[in-house]
Amino acid sequence: MRRIGLVVVLALSFTLAPLAARAQPAAKVYRIGWLSDGVRLEHGLQEEVTRGLAELGYTEGKNVLIERRNAEGKFERLPKLARELVALKVDLIVTFGGVPATRAAKAATASIPIVMAEAGDPVGTGLVASLARPGGNVTGLSTMAPDITRKKLQLLREVAPKISRVATLYHRSFEATVLNVREAEAAALALGLTVLPIEMGAFQTMDAAFAAIARAGADALLTFGDPFVSRHQREIVAFAAANRLPAIYSLREFAEGGGLLAYGTSYPAMYRRAASYVDRILKGAKPADLPIEQPTKFELVINLKSAKAFGLTIPQTLLLRADQIIE
Repeated sequence: MRRIGLVVVLALSFTLAPLAARAQPAAKVYRIGWLSDGVRLEHGLQEEVTRGLAELGYTEGKNVLIERRNAEGKFERLPKLARELVALKVDLIVTFGGVPATRAAKAATASIPIVMAEAGDPVGTGLVASLARPGGNVTGLSTMAPDITRKKLQLLREVAPKISRVATLYHRSFEATVLNVREAEAAALALGLTVLPIEMGAFQTMDAAFAAIARAGADALLTFGDPFVSRHQREIVAFAAANRLPAIYSLREFAEGGGLLAYGTSYPAMYRRAASYVDRILKGAKPADLPIEQPTKFELVINLKSAKAFGLTIPQTLLLRADQIIE
């Protein structure tokens, strides 16, 4: 009897096992929308988000599908692309390039979570209610940090003590950069400097913008990390070199490409951090309750070759503080 009972149990086990396997719920496959202005692709920043997701267990094509939408630098396309992602019923939207992409996504949906891989001043530009409690469906990372603009001006003057008139390039499409210019003007007063705002969108070509810098009598250059400036990296660095204008940039790529100084947050690290927001939201966290993360580590990159070409001697104290020195 015991042997017969055992046979019956085993038979039932083998019979029910496939049924139990079929009854197991399939693993969730998340669909994520990526909305990009298309300017910073050359720096490979989107790939940093992919790496961050992989580290957290998300493999594209396996448990996550990514719907990519790229405006290719044509910002007027962003609203339509955002609506496309909403129509696909994505679980979440990640925005790249700053305010324009995030604003388009926010206008397209009030319910789908939005993670900003980057934003200058999300409060000042009206994207969120506050850094601590964003409210609504938008959260993510900001490049905004107290006194960073003043710090950049101080570094520039440490390297070139005789400067007095600092030109700054900006584009009014990037609201955060407009706020940066205002900060620079206020900080310059305390440092005995004059900031000369040059609005790139007011000129048909970069050469015309550069001519405006020359007419203004600038003896130094300050730029911010907005995508429009990134797009014209080579031209801006070449202009500063040709005119012997000491310049400080926000992105290390500028110094690596021949620029004198770069000081700012690590964009690759920041974009990789965006993956953690995606992970938390997919696991149930609400964007409204996730504080906006601000940078805590900044990189100083000095190009000694450019300094020599400019006839500048970098103070030893500054060299000791540098995260990277290019010789």
